[in-house]
Amino acid sequence: MPRRTRADPRQLELFPGDVPTATPAPAAPPRPAARGSRGRTPVGPAPQPPEIAALAAALPPLLYLGTSSWSFPGWAGLVYDRPAPAAELARDGLAAYARHPLLRAVGIDRTYYAPLSAADFARYAAAVPAHFRFLVKAADAVTAPTRAAAGHAGRRTPNPRFLDATYAADTLVAPFVAGLGPHAGPLVFQFTPQPKTRRHDPAAFIARLHAFLAALPRGPLYAVELRTAALLGPDYAAALAATGVAHCYNVHPAMPPPDEQAQHVPVEQNPALVARWMLNARYDYDAARTAYAPFDRLVDEDPRSRAALADLCGRALRLGRPAFVAANNKAEGSAPLTLVRLARQIVMGA
Repeated sequence: MPRRTRADPRQLELFPGDVPTATPAPAAPPRPAARGSRGRTPVGPAPQPPEIAALAAALPPLLYLGTSSWSFPGWAGLVYDRPAPAAELARDGLAAYARHPLLRAVGIDRTYYAPLSAADFARYAAAVPAHFRFLVKAADAVTAPTRAAAGHAGRRTPNPRFLDATYAADTLVAPFVAGLGPHAGPLVFQFTPQPKTRRHDPAAFIARLHAFLAALPRGPLYAVELRTAALLGPDYAAALAATGVAHCYNVHPAMPPPDEQAQHVPVEQNPALVARWMLNARYDYDAARTAYAPFDRLVDEDPRSRAALADLCGRALRLGRPAFVAANNKAEGSAPLTLVRLARQIVMGA
């Protein structure tokens, strides 16, 4: 494995000659400071150098780059204008996050553990500008084949709502659409690693997945993210193509690299490019959290994944289709800096 490099924590400037330096737009008159939900002045956006504004201006309008959540105190100076506790950022930081010129999207991962109401989604939508989009993970109530058995540590029982399209439509899709409205990006169904019985017989899972996707309400952009490489293949690609659902290309140790995933599900068959850059191959999530906190610098750069995702985005954008990429802090050490590097590469390949 090639040795990864450690980057300067504030290395934000463009490579010389990558993008013409734009003259910054005149600053808008300052608005009166709003009060946060606890009576404090909310955290604001961190000032960005002109090079970041120029890079953002060079990106295609159908490209939506964002991080997985926004509540990280270590992003002070990168995204936020001052240090703030995670709880304060979770409550009041989204409006400041959405004013970063490169961050046109954000992931909502808390929905994986419990559905949100339309009112909760609407509060998020009210905090962001018109161009902003959300990538939402669907609850594992419909994507996990088993559930923990109450009162029995380590024991799991079959999940009766696994791939239940009626439950998904009523409890997941309807609030997502009603609450986010035009801010809705992809609704991602992430499937945990499947039991060994399904790995040896992927056809049964894919047939059931096909029926589930076909029964969902039409209109939203759906995506499927796998964590079982054995499910990739022509039957899986055909099920997505028949239902108009995107494959979510991911960077995760359980899956082949995104460019290899694209050999099974070509970019050209997707209604949009959806990608999630999740976890460095060196670590599991807990170890990555320990190694990378407070997430204010790039620690383990992954140039192969960056190049692959930039290429996939470029292919989708040249077809006139939107491209959504969510990056996690545990990919390289700092999701905002990962996206700066990815944006540069996309511009260089345009």
